[in-house]
This record gives sequence, structure tokens and C-alpha cells, in this order.
Amino acid sequence: MPSVKYIIELTESDRKALTDLVTKGIAPAKLILRANILLASDRNSTKHMTVAEIAETFHTTPTTVQTVKTTYVEKGLEQTLVRRKRKIPPVPAKVTGDVEAHIIALCCSNPPKGYSRWTVRLLSEKCIELGYVKSISPMTISRTLKKTNLSLT
Repeated sequence: MPSVKYIIELTESDRKALTDLVTKGIAPAKLILRANILLASDRNSTKHMTVAEIAETFHTTPTTVQTVKTTYVEKGLEQTLVRRKRKIPPVPAKVTGDVEAHIIALCCSNPPKGYSRWTVRLLSEKCIELGYVKSISPMTISRTLKKTNLSLT
């Protein structure tokens, strides 16, 4: 368990905001959990609980409880309840609109000599050969075609 311990004393306005958040139940589950942790940690409340009791009551870890308490003391209520979203996706998509258009155009064109129709493997090899992408799997080609309701039959 973390060694730094903070004493939480909620203001009347913070307590009201947290109670509203919990009782309405329309917020994401993580926000409701954080609100419950803060309400249970409040020294001014008659239902004050320890970190271990809070963790057991809300089926979480003592580290999570301590993190919520630390964030509240250091950054305030708004930063404790905010949902942080990623600014960029972890891996940029290989198939952009431009690449997708090239795949569809290839699929609609005549197949190479010696083949009666395009296959996803042929399409992926041709996309790499023409320089649309550095590498692309046949499954990605298949998903792209399925998304646009095209089939190779």
C-alpha cells in the first residue's frame, strides 16, 4: 500500500456534486467509482472508512483508492472526475481513405493475366507493388472490401 496518506475533507459543494453524480447513475462507471471513493473517504462524514475498507466495499484495490485520494488533494475535484482520452490512436491506421479508394479501384479493374478474378492476396501484393502502402495483410484488404459491401466473387 502507498506510504503517502491524505485526509479528505469534502466541502459542502463537492459533497453535493459527488452525491448527485452517484445517485443519478448516468455517468460512466469509473466516475461513479471515484465519486464513491471520495464520499467514503470524507472525514466530515459519519460513514468515514479506511482505505482497505473502501477497497473491499467497492471491489477495487487499495492503490486505486489512494490514487483517487491523491489526485483529489493535489488537483481538485474536476481533475479527479475528468475522463482523459487519448489525443492520437496508439497505432495510426494503414488504410486511409486514399488507400481504400485505390483498393476499391483495383478490385473493380480487370485481374492480372493468368487469373480469372482478384483475390485478397493478389490485391495486397498489388497494393504493395504499386506503392500505396509499405505492407498490408490480405485480412485488412478483406475487411476494407467488406466494409464497402464489395466481394471478390
